[in-house]
Amino acid sequence: WDIEQNFSTIAPYTIEEAYEVADAIARGDFDDLREELGDLLLQVVYHAQMAQEIGEFAFGDVVEAITTKMIRRHPHVFGDEKARSAGMAKGMWEKIKAVEKADKRNARIARGLDPEDHGKGYLDSVPVALPALTRALKLQEKAARVGFDWSEAAPILDKIEEEIGELREALVTGDAAPIKDEFGDMLFAVVNLGRHLRLDAEAALSGTNEKFRSRFHYV
Repeated sequence: WDIEQNFSTIAPYTIEEAYEVADAIARGDFDDLREELGDLLLQVVYHAQMAQEIGEFAFGDVVEAITTKMIRRHPHVFGDEKARSAGMAKGMWEKIKAVEKADKRNARIARGLDPEDHGKGYLDSVPVALPALTRALKLQEKAARVGFDWSEAAPILDKIEEEIGELREALVTGDAAPIKDEFGDMLFAVVNLGRHLRLDAEAALSGTNEKFRSRFHYV
């Protein structure tokens, strides 16, 4: 079974193991957390081994890459006195990100790829595999950084009401495609409202799920 797998077929298991880690944390079960962290680590080793077999990188390269990133991004922790002082300076984060971007550009050139990655749009760096509510939040946050945002929460409530109205109209037609679209638009607007209220929709819904589970237990 193992030798038949590839990155794509293993990815769902990696995501599942990450959720099981989060579940153990939520339950405060440290015995399970120890075990689930091991399972997640195995996924990292598995992907690294497959990459090594095709000549891309090995597990040691993964460790080296994250070590280098942590040191580079925290000069105020890992650097000498001069580096620590510079690391606390305003604008240092932007400089660090610029260096990382240049490194990635050079790496793409070395692999014979488009150095600017022109195939990617501004929002394309938000992972598609994220849970839908989380991805909606990330997309909205990134769009807001370039000024595409509501000024306050109140108009978003109006937008939600508008989307509910459009969903009602779609329900009248009975056509599944527009119903799905309007339902998605409504959820997207609700996530946006949560963002403006400093609430994570995924976390809020998770809390409601647990509340429902607990109440149902006593029914």
